[in-house]
Amino acid sequence: MSRIAYDAAPLWGLDPAGVTLAAARENAVYRVEGPGGPYALRLHRPGYRTEAELQSELDWMAMLAAGGLNVPRPIPSRAGRLVERFGDTAVDLLTWMPGRMVGAQGALEGITDRPGHMHRLGALLARLHDLSDAWTPPPGFTRPRWDRPGLLGEAPLWGPFWENPDLTPAQRATLLQVQATADRALSALEPGLDTGLIHADAITENVMVDGDQLVLIDFDDGGWGFRDFDLATVLMRQLSAPDYPALRAALLEGYAARRPVDAGSLDLLLLCRALTYLGWIIPRRGEPGGEERSRRAVATAMPLAETYLEEKHG
Repeated sequence: MSRIAYDAAPLWGLDPAGVTLAAARENAVYRVEGPGGPYALRLHRPGYRTEAELQSELDWMAMLAAGGLNVPRPIPSRAGRLVERFGDTAVDLLTWMPGRMVGAQGALEGITDRPGHMHRLGALLARLHDLSDAWTPPPGFTRPRWDRPGLLGEAPLWGPFWENPDLTPAQRATLLQVQATADRALSALEPGLDTGLIHADAITENVMVDGDQLVLIDFDDGGWGFRDFDLATVLMRQLSAPDYPALRAALLEGYAARRPVDAGSLDLLLLCRALTYLGWIIPRRGEPGGEERSRRAVATAMPLAETYLEEKHG
């Protein structure tokens, strides 16, 4: 167990003896047993988020939880702070959410009604967007921006995707052409697109099933962006599924029951979502499984990129 997790637990009045590692992904998440039930103690990856960004994430999650959304609720420390710091590691505590993770790498494990699941997820994301639009963030609120520069600019939010070392020179040239072409297309669509706070990472690992309810976790990458980008993030992991058309239709139907969907921009944002992973993996290729994930990102993005250029230029 991390020494930081052991030392941090008492700041929330919790016994370090009840701390066990639950997940080690972008952040290290520990389950902590306490008199009020289990909690999630998060140790954030150093340097990934600023103090202001973390505070903003927690303020946003608290609002969503208060609004009735099934998301973790932040717990203040005994000193009244939502974020405590140990050197360069920020630590916070969240309520432990019931249920099980849907699956890894897009798998809908144990989901018998796959379209029904996607319909519920679409409705959940629409509710998140509704609550966020009705909320006035506090002064100093700051989160990442999944806007056009963040996706297709010279310095994308998740890094220069065209510099992924697993790309061939020809693939790199294709992606640079895609970057310029897609940027122009998104610029033309941008004025009419729905934008605001989005989760930006509603992959199967971040969606939990609790009976007939869905739970959304891990708001680490949530920020300002195109609302259809949330839908694109869900769909990208299902592109190879044999029932993809039905899953896509169900997701959009569930979302459109509350909010409009711009079908014209969705495929473009699907491409943008795939491109982001090429940049995201670059600094993580040296981690266990990193090279395999990078090759998988290339295999997903390149067909979308090549098809996009063919449709644009014939």
